Amino acid sequence: MKKLYRSKSDRKLAGVCGGLAEYLNIDPTIIRVIWAVTSLFALVGIIAYVVCAVIIPEEPEDYVTVTEN
Repeated sequence: MKKLYRSKSDRKLAGVCGGLAEYLNIDPTIIRVIWAVTSLFALVGIIAYVVCAVIIPEEPEDYVTVTEN
């Protein structure tokens, strides 16, 4: 079962976008662009990022990422 974690390896700020992209198995740049556009037009994006950074746990040291090719 997949779990949502903040990424330690693919992070720019707190690893929220990298972790979400890994969970959804899509390019993290897409998530970052969507989040940036949302943040530009409404404060909701910034508030959501801060809430996610606090609530979503950071990935454990022994966490292994499984990627599908």
